[in-house]
Amino acid sequence: MAIKKRPVSPRQKMINLMYVILMAMLALNTPTDEEFGVKGKSVVEKIKKSLADDGKKSDEEKKNIDLVELNVNELDAFVIPEKTTLYAGERFNSHVVMAAIDSTQRPEIYVNGSRLNAENGRYSFVAGGVGEHQFGGYILMRGKNGEMMRRNFVQKYTVLPVPNTATVAADLMNVLYAGYANPISISVPGVPANAISASMTGGSFVAKGNGHFVATPSAVGKDVTIHVTARDKGQVRSLPPFVFHVRKLPDPTAYIAMGTDRFRGGALSKGALMGAPGIHAAIDDGLLDIPFKVLGFETVFFDNMGNAIPLASAGSNFSERQREEFRKLSRNRRFYISHIKAVGPDGITRNLPAAMEVIVR
Repeated sequence: MAIKKRPVSPRQKMINLMYVILMAMLALNTPTDEEFGVKGKSVVEKIKKSLADDGKKSDEEKKNIDLVELNVNELDAFVIPEKTTLYAGERFNSHVVMAAIDSTQRPEIYVNGSRLNAENGRYSFVAGGVGEHQFGGYILMRGKNGEMMRRNFVQKYTVLPVPNTATVAADLMNVLYAGYANPISISVPGVPANAISASMTGGSFVAKGNGHFVATPSAVGKDVTIHVTARDKGQVRSLPPFVFHVRKLPDPTAYIAMGTDRFRGGALSKGALMGAPGIHAAIDDGLLDIPFKVLGFETVFFDNMGNAIPLASAGSNFSERQREEFRKLSRNRRFYISHIKAVGPDGITRNLPAAMEVIVR
């Protein structure tokens, strides 16, 4: 169907008549309003003002008419939802509209600077990286007057990670260590990482980006609670809290570094012993690898009479006196490293009870 132009209204006819009268009065050099018995501004000025005001209205009407001067022969109803993925209890919002379509011509559609060749106007692509994105463009369509009409558009969308993994947690292992920067990962299905925020009671909680956080509880034995909120379409949802028990870091184990290996006792070549600068300590149980600083230790040697010779080191390195004893050791002789004092990232100083036995080979 074609939208017809409106017929000339009585108002427009009156405007045309007033214009003719004005032209005639100007041509006859008609005097001012006193001759017409009208007070105030002259008739000519009133007519001029009326014509100017009506001209503005006519321009606006013309603009409105131009907006609809398109041939349309189909009407379709559309539902445009704000989002198609909802959570239980979340409100569904949409626009229900009637759209007019001209099936005899197809508009020119440009997306991100490139023309879309699909005849039905469908635009599809493979989503890229996770996060919030947008694309935009414009549509060109020819009106009845032959001129091209342009309308711009912008569409935002969010890409979520593929849910191809499951998270399994042991209820008895919800443990954080006091004074230590415990790494925490938080994710909410259907919500991008940059729309997730969290806080913790009972210590410091720092966001590191991309869903990663660092939790540092302040006291041993006091549970901490992590509160998570998710922002989605301008709405903020609070998730159930997560409670963690807080414990003291376990004691570390002393070792002598041998390249990438860690010697914790037993047989050791004399060359490797002489090449070692000192001892280290760390929690290394296959799950945690937390280094400690060694503050001091003691080596105990035995002479030929079986008398103990203890030598102390104020730090993590072997002292010169201890190295002198190393040089005297013959094959299969042994000594012990004990009274190791170390401090962890939690600031607590520990006296390690276990002694390391070293047998020279």
